[in-house]
Amino acid sequence: MSFADTLFQAPMALPFTQMLLGMLQLTLLGGLLMFFRPLLVGIARALVLVVRPRPTKDELAARRKLRNASLAQQAGAAVAAAATTEVRALRS
Repeated sequence: MSFADTLFQAPMALPFTQMLLGMLQLTLLGGLLMFFRPLLVGIARALVLVVRPRPTKDELAARRKLRNASLAQQAGAAVAAAATTEVRALRS
């Protein structure tokens, strides 16, 4: 038996009506999912919020304050390093 005969023989084992019914079911499922997509997206977002809730305004303000303080500290260290380098340059 040749390769082409084997290739075209395998799909014939599945009846045409069964394949048509499966395609129809998949089409209906896709249509239902597209119709209820906003609802499903909302449910998914609600589940994400249950697992990982949003930080409160106070927590966000505390994080912002810490970040600003660390940035100010880094800027102060950079200015101090630049001043030290400038003093060394003036000495020589």
